[in-house]
Amino acid sequence: MKKCRYFIFLFFCFFLINAYATTPPVTMLETVSNQAISELKSHQMTLKTNKEVVYRIINGILLPHIALEDMARVALGRNAWASATAQQRQQFVKEFTTLMVRTYSSALAAYTDETVKFFPVRGGYENKTRVEVESKIIREGGPPVSVQYRLILKGMQWKVYDISVEGISILESFRAQFSDELSQGSLTSLLSKLQEHNRETA
Repeated sequence: MKKCRYFIFLFFCFFLINAYATTPPVTMLETVSNQAISELKSHQMTLKTNKEVVYRIINGILLPHIALEDMARVALGRNAWASATAQQRQQFVKEFTTLMVRTYSSALAAYTDETVKFFPVRGGYENKTRVEVESKIIREGGPPVSVQYRLILKGMQWKVYDISVEGISILESFRAQFSDELSQGSLTSLLSKLQEHNRETA
């Protein structure tokens, strides 16, 4: 009887471990990509005329898998983030998130039946908290586009914190823009310009 209870306990522990096991980074990216592509195909005729469709795909499918606060902190720069107040940080993350949505929406609205192929993580992902995943966007009538995803393990979930397209990092691009603005003004002026930009591109 004791052995029976022991094996039941082990089985229960095994079930819990697997139930809360971290989804491999490539599997996560493939799942999210497939979900997004399925939605894009379903609404392909209205992508360029109905921004709300694209925003819904981004907010519902993509953003939950992006480490937005980590991206915002790196994009703003260590010194600017350290000297910012809690309210300024919160506002910057909010405006940066909106900026990311606007940036992604332009790319997704131009979707024309592309597919994505992901490659295994070099050296594996076990016992790591940061990994890079290589992928190719396959386009009809054009060469494939190389896209690299950088992911960070947040709790039990892998999240994207940077994307490079043909070697150009979106995070580094934002950081360069923000650094120029901060060198000419202040965080307050940067926040004002971000708000204005986000309103104009709504």
